[in-house]
Amino acid sequence: MFPDQDRIFSIRNDDQFTENALHVFQYQYHKNKVYNEFCHHLKVQPERIRSIEQIPFLPIQFFKSKNVLTGNGEPQTIFTSSGTSGTVTSKHLVIDLKIYKRSFIRTFELFYGPISNYCILALLPSYLERQGSSLICMVDTLIKKSGHLESGFYLNNLEDLSRKLLSLTEKGEKTLLIGVSFALLDLAKKVRPPLRDTIVMETGGMKGRRKEMIRNELHAILKRAFGVNKIHSEYGMTELLSQGYSTGNGIFNCPPWMKVLTRDTEDPLSAQTHGKTGGINVIDLANINSCAFIATQDLGKTYNDGSFEILGRFDHSEVRGCNLMVL
Repeated sequence: MFPDQDRIFSIRNDDQFTENALHVFQYQYHKNKVYNEFCHHLKVQPERIRSIEQIPFLPIQFFKSKNVLTGNGEPQTIFTSSGTSGTVTSKHLVIDLKIYKRSFIRTFELFYGPISNYCILALLPSYLERQGSSLICMVDTLIKKSGHLESGFYLNNLEDLSRKLLSLTEKGEKTLLIGVSFALLDLAKKVRPPLRDTIVMETGGMKGRRKEMIRNELHAILKRAFGVNKIHSEYGMTELLSQGYSTGNGIFNCPPWMKVLTRDTEDPLSAQTHGKTGGINVIDLANINSCAFIATQDLGKTYNDGSFEILGRFDHSEVRGCNLMVL
């Protein structure tokens, strides 16, 4: 039976999450050819899956080589990941764009309140310069729903953006500045601090434009440059339809229909305990029509309260035991 998205977006506690996750697992095991073959090669017996820790997580690389799709619907859109020249990018076939919008709007407002409270300024050049970005789709919708006349995207016009931020600060306007890390560092050279009533949110990644740096170092530079007490972060990816947010301490939290677990770095089929570094596994129940159970290439830690942090990524020699990728 098809999972009820109203029930998914109404989850309030761990018991409801587990019940819905097990339902989605059974549905995707039977209706998703790629996921079914993956589970079959692991010799999974679906009737024996009684907890979320027992659910198999599909390696995220499958989104580069397969059409990861549950059911027989036609995709309304295809989100693609960014990548350097010559690399194979991921593609996420999205059958129902309304589910994505429902997920990110509800998530944003759970963490930050009504979208209409903000002027939203987006500095996402590497995403604007290509087609198929799920992040651009999300931020464009947030900008339109903000209803603020000064909300909008910025590409290379950093002087204009700097003046806009100063003007909004002087007027006491509540502002969200969301940007990719390298572009925020470029903007930091132009801005005159402090920015008041402004949330500065980084979406991660240097996208080959600058040397990668650890989050603490990045945030320290940005806090000084913008004159703010903390830098917020968004954790999302092409293959997901939900996001986690950090409100300033590098610790992320999820909406109720999303959960992060960790796996042993030496044995990808074994769960890792809270507080220890492991590979990040994500359950995103908004992914009803693709795969809700994804083993990412990120490294991190989870904590007892359901929060998590991201510490880095596996290098290219990772994913031990991934001979299953030949499926």
